[in-house]
Amino acid sequence: MKAHNRESQAQMTPRKALEYLQEGNKRFIGNLKAHRDLLEQANSTIDGQWPFATILSCIDSRTSAELIFDQGLGDVFSVRIAGNIVNTDILGSMEFACKVAGSKLIVVLGHSKCGAVKGACDHIEMGNLTELLSKIQPAVYQEKTTLEDRTSKNSTFVENVAKINVKRSVKNIIERSNILERMIENGEIGIIGAMHNIETGKVKFYTDVMYIKDDLNPSFSVADIQY
Repeated sequence: MKAHNRESQAQMTPRKALEYLQEGNKRFIGNLKAHRDLLEQANSTIDGQWPFATILSCIDSRTSAELIFDQGLGDVFSVRIAGNIVNTDILGSMEFACKVAGSKLIVVLGHSKCGAVKGACDHIEMGNLTELLSKIQPAVYQEKTTLEDRTSKNSTFVENVAKINVKRSVKNIIERSNILERMIENGEIGIIGAMHNIETGKVKFYTDVMYIKDDLNPSFSVADIQY
């Protein structure tokens, strides 16, 4: 399998980009890798890169987007930060990836048993980590179903918070970036939240925070999104 080039990226749609990632994840959980010559891909992208997707994920060592979605060199922009949170630098990176470099889909990818989410659940304060975890805290407070043991020891509570955190990040991206918001509204790019199960390897995409305007969803408008 060759690296994406200008032509293949230009022909890519947000919906097709999502299908590529879904197919890649199926290969990953089936332990079936697409055949790639990584050196050839490196050489073919010397003069430029044309990634079809941008994936915001956690720094967790088990959640490499390229591996989880079976992608090669030059295929995806990988943005990683503990807890897959959103800040100004990440928004700027995404604006570059989509507006300048032509990426067609943004994925906010959380994962099970997330250490950053556990830290937020336990209200950990430690150096600069305090500020980072404060960006996950709203998801902790938004989780209303757990009435007892609202700590990292309660795995159900942790996973609920992680899911809310992903969905909040999706909406924060749209709300805080006029550039990306307009591109989504115009159907140039799409955005979706997802969760990676580190035990099975499977990625679950959240269709309730999937914003893709195309022939399958022509009436979509970002004005309809409830923040």
